[in-house]
Amino acid sequence: MTSPSSPVDILQTNTAQSIRAKEALLNDARLLETFSKAASHVIDCYKAGGRLYIAGNGGSAADSQHLAAEFVSRLARDRNPLPAESLTTDTSILTAIGNDYGYEHVFSRQLIAKLKPNDVFLGITTSGKSKNILSALQVCKQAGVKSIVFTGFGGGEAATLADYALVAPGSRTSTIQELHILLAHSVCEAVELAMFPVEAAH
Repeated sequence: MTSPSSPVDILQTNTAQSIRAKEALLNDARLLETFSKAASHVIDCYKAGGRLYIAGNGGSAADSQHLAAEFVSRLARDRNPLPAESLTTDTSILTAIGNDYGYEHVFSRQLIAKLKPNDVFLGITTSGKSKNILSALQVCKQAGVKSIVFTGFGGGEAATLADYALVAPGSRTSTIQELHILLAHSVCEAVELAMFPVEAAH
């Protein structure tokens, strides 16, 4: 297969890969079942008065902030805000923990300070190997708090630590990140529908 040689070639190649990955997701019964369980747990978390914490690195850090914004503001309808927090936004906390304890602890130490029994943690790592996400997932296990991970490339160690591992198909990081956003929006929409059902038509 020849490499794309023009901007249009790149766009066509990337779109074709994205379509194949999305089709693979739709045909993965195990992934769909895990998604259903994960979304249901987030719904239960909110019904019990819990909070969603989200974290990732690089583009996944941006995705965690994106998803937190959808929960706190809204995604598809006007409704009351839902408590969600990205652990990637406070530079003083991040640099203090990174300097004093090491970058692998920048999320886990925040979770130790914040987690309550009805909360849930969502880690985003395309490789499944991000040390700070793995450390956060281990804290959740120790605290008895459920965790979800959006990952790729087979899942890595993160898939073995999380209660619900959603391993996105795709052979490129960019494609996997696209599916992570799709999964995130779908979780948020499912929560909105469950927490704020559409009134029956009269």
